This record gives sequence, structure tokens and C-alpha cells, in this order.
Amino acid sequence: MKNTTDKIEETPSEQVKPTLSSLYAELSKIRLSLLVVVTTGAGFIMASPLGIDWLMLLWTLLGTTACAGSAAALNQLAEKSRDQKMHRTSNRPLPAGHISKAHAFVFGIVLAYIGVSILSFGANVYAAGIALLTILIYILVYTPLKPLTTFNTVVGALVGALPPLIGCVAASGTIDIGGWILAGILFIWQMPHFLALAWMYREDYLRGGFKMLPAIDRSGELTARVSVMTSLCLIPLALLMTVVGSTGILFAITGSILGGYMTMKSITFWRHRDDATARRLFFASIIYLPLIIVFMLLDRETIQWIEIGTSNV
Repeated sequence: MKNTTDKIEETPSEQVKPTLSSLYAELSKIRLSLLVVVTTGAGFIMASPLGIDWLMLLWTLLGTTACAGSAAALNQLAEKSRDQKMHRTSNRPLPAGHISKAHAFVFGIVLAYIGVSILSFGANVYAAGIALLTILIYILVYTPLKPLTTFNTVVGALVGALPPLIGCVAASGTIDIGGWILAGILFIWQMPHFLALAWMYREDYLRGGFKMLPAIDRSGELTARVSVMTSLCLIPLALLMTVVGSTGILFAITGSILGGYMTMKSITFWRHRDDATARRLFFASIIYLPLIIVFMLLDRETIQWIEIGTSNV
């Protein structure tokens, strides 16, 4: 009878024990890495006016995925002690003790090596160079700045703006004006996105010792103002993409509407400055990004097919 009870008591702990694959997925922040891949793919397609090299696109996405996973793993390694103090991150593989620091380090370095190698041979050395630069800025600049200054959010946004440039230079060997504008949209979008998130978890960030703007801006006035100002910038950036000829009128209209939607949510957050309005702004930013990319690619493809059809008449 005692043995039966022991087996029953042991079963739950065995069931909740994470698998190595799930640990790797969480360590590499696979869902966030997929978002990076989407923006990289968008940059690649936008820089391919004469047709898409699908094999090169595949290698570019695989290499970027590995590099993004590497940055995430090494970041968690550096922040293990702080993650242990935060409710939101205490269950991550390292602070929870599911994986050793040495294991995480080797995992991150191997992913970086694989990612940079794939980009070097599957795309070009320029794409590999930007990917390596992204990892280095993320680990050596952004991560150390997080407990020191609120400026870390700007550096983090810069890192998040680089993936479309990887795709752009992989496809064409250079970065055109459309690629820079796309990177600008990604850079600006991250400000209200992360500020809303940081506001919702401001006490947790304080607990972990991170100097996020909402953690020191107790009234939320500056946080909300920055969210409004950056959201407003999304509208002219969408129009500029059409002005330079990278997209057509469809994107100008939809991009302005989506930018206006983000601005409205930011203004609501500014007026109330509470968790509910911050959450609505955060989810608005999640809706904004995939839609802006879809309309960008649709308008780009529409223009391309019209041009092809006209030239064949």
C-alpha cells in the first residue's frame, strides 16, 4: 500500500518535468524568434523586385532563427539572478534550475555559430555580419544597460529593427530606402509595445532591478507621452514607404489607419494610465505588426504583378 502511495505522489512531479526540447524552445524564446523571422522575411521579399529566390529566403530565415535563439539564450544566461526575483520570469529554464549555466552557454554559442554560418553560405556575408552585430549589441550593450538606465529600451528597439535589414541585404546585397523605412517602422513600433508591457509589469521589473521607464516614472505621464509620440510617427513612416515607391496607395491608406489605431490606444493609455489601457495598447501593437507586414507585402506583390502584366501586353 505504501509503495502504491509513493508512486502516486511521484507521478505529478514526473509529469511536470519539462523535456529538453521544451527547455530549448523556452531558452531560445521560439515564439519571439518567429516574430523576428517574419520581419526578416518581409525585408527579403520587399528587396526582391525581380522575383524571389525561395531557396535563399529559406536559408536566410533558418540562419536568422538560429541567431535570434542564440541572443535569447545568452540574454537569459546573463540575467539568471534577476529573473529569479521576478514572478514573470522565475519559471524560465535557468532560474528554475532545469538547465545549467554551462549548458545554456554552449547552446547559445552553438546556435550563433550555426546561424552565422548558414547566413554566410546560404545568403551572403553582409547578412551574416548584421546578424552577428545584432547578437553582440543585444548581449554586450542592451543586456548590461537594463539595470543601469531607461535608455535600454531604445537600444533594444534598435536591435529589433535590424532583422528586416538582414533580409534586405540577403536578397539584394544592399539596403535600399524601403529597407531603412521598414526598419524605422519596426524601431518605432517597439516603443509603445514595450512601454505598455513594462507598465503592466513595472513592479516585477523593480523587483528584478531593471530600470525600465515605467518602473521609475511612477505617475506614468512620461511613459504615456512617449507612447503617444512614437505611435504618431508610424503614420508618416507608412506614407513615406509609398512616397519612395516601395508600396502603393493601398499601403498608404491601411498603414495610416493602423498607425491611427495605435495612436488612439496610446492616447487612451495617456488619459487613464492604468493596467487596463496599457494592456489594450499592448494588444493593439500585437495586432498592428502582422497586419502592417501583410498589407505591405500585398501592395508590393500587387504592383509587381501589374507591372509584369503590363510589360507582357
